[in-house]
Amino acid sequence: MNVLFIASECTPFIKTGGLADVIGSLPSSLKKTGVNVSIMLPKYSDIPEEYKQEMKLIKTLTIHVGWRKQYCGLFKLDQNDITYYFIDNEYYFKRNGLYGHYDDGERFAFFNHAVIDFLPYLEEKPQVLHCHDWQTGLIPAYIKTMYTYQPFYRELKTVFTIHNLMYQGIYPATIFHDLLNFSDDHYFGIEFNGCINFMKAALIHSDVLTTVSETYSNEIQYPYFGENLEGILTYRNEDLHGIVNGVDYEEYNPETDPYIFKNFKYSTIDKMVNKRLLQEELGLPKAEDIPMIAIVSRFVEQKGFPLIRHVLEELLSLDIQLVILGTGDHEFEHAFKEAAYRFPEKVSTSVTFSEPLARKIYAASDLFLMPSRFEPCGIGQLIALRYESVPIVRETGGLKDTIQPYNEFTSEGNGFSFSNYNAHDMLFTIKRAVKFYNNKEHWSQLLENVYQSNYSWEHSAKRYTDLYMKTLKV
Repeated sequence: MNVLFIASECTPFIKTGGLADVIGSLPSSLKKTGVNVSIMLPKYSDIPEEYKQEMKLIKTLTIHVGWRKQYCGLFKLDQNDITYYFIDNEYYFKRNGLYGHYDDGERFAFFNHAVIDFLPYLEEKPQVLHCHDWQTGLIPAYIKTMYTYQPFYRELKTVFTIHNLMYQGIYPATIFHDLLNFSDDHYFGIEFNGCINFMKAALIHSDVLTTVSETYSNEIQYPYFGENLEGILTYRNEDLHGIVNGVDYEEYNPETDPYIFKNFKYSTIDKMVNKRLLQEELGLPKAEDIPMIAIVSRFVEQKGFPLIRHVLEELLSLDIQLVILGTGDHEFEHAFKEAAYRFPEKVSTSVTFSEPLARKIYAASDLFLMPSRFEPCGIGQLIALRYESVPIVRETGGLKDTIQPYNEFTSEGNGFSFSNYNAHDMLFTIKRAVKFYNNKEHWSQLLENVYQSNYSWEHSAKRYTDLYMKTLKV
């Protein structure tokens, strides 16, 4: 079975968030189930030169974007038994940054057109096009409408994964005739409140829809999480599947990770060595018996930072250390930098993003805080589990699916959680976690449960494979 992943980012080539981690790691696990996966991406200027040097040009075409005729090149690179294809056009992709440009609608309309037109020139014809997020949302619509009568495209099946419903690719209705090449009778399949919505186009036209956790697949069928698309998602309920993301257990492995101070395995003292050395590096007092709470995240409202800011003084009255890494909204950056200035013996704030420092924080911390307002899946809590940092999460989306609250009576659970989006509920849960940290018997049991948690891609890859097989039989 041949499956083509189509996405806007992928590790190790280019990354802004968790989407890149999924596209970079899931295909290898799918290969182990017998699925032949290749990947198609834009050829951004920010891709490291070492990868560009390995790419080979295999085809050029003229792509029609409305009345425009644009050069497009298709480059190929083979790495780790995966074939990657890159769509090249310097006007659209030779820029700093992936998103946030004034003409993103045109840029990704071009990308969608180019993907469709290059399909006949790939080494192996795909049977399933697996499209990811709004940047690829027009592709299922083209397959089901403009291309459905062409023999090459007629049997192609489309799977579309929602990684975050908040980001939909909404643009003025004028681009319908100017850029998209659809006929007029297809307008209402992609129209949304008088605008064009790339996400809606995919939700209407894809054969199968997936999202990145079971709970999120249910949540987005209700107005609070549905971002005004809950009606469509409810209508397509039988075609919507929640499959929780995994992490690459070879990439995130405390026994071999080159970024951390000292590699460790469960129940060794080397985890504590990482804590002491990170405290030294960040200028915090060396204290093995004080719980270190970590935050590694984008500083945005979605991630629950209003809750943290609201009770920050009360939180820092506890006997803890708080280590924060990330960038985002200025108000949160300022609040955390101010906290580090006022409480230098309790708080370290690094307003940047550094993969080596992030790994050190995962490996050194005792607790990992993710109080998200909503979280389609989340990767931070999965990495934390891998490095034996006990997650504290709000019960939403993938956080609810992957973290079970510790029960001191049954000794079950791999973390701590709270259900209401409320600052003092969060604070109460943090206090509870600190209490169990100071109870060595319970803490030992909790770490055993964390160690036994397995969120590698193996199980999820099997579910995707079964879904592809089912889709091809429809």
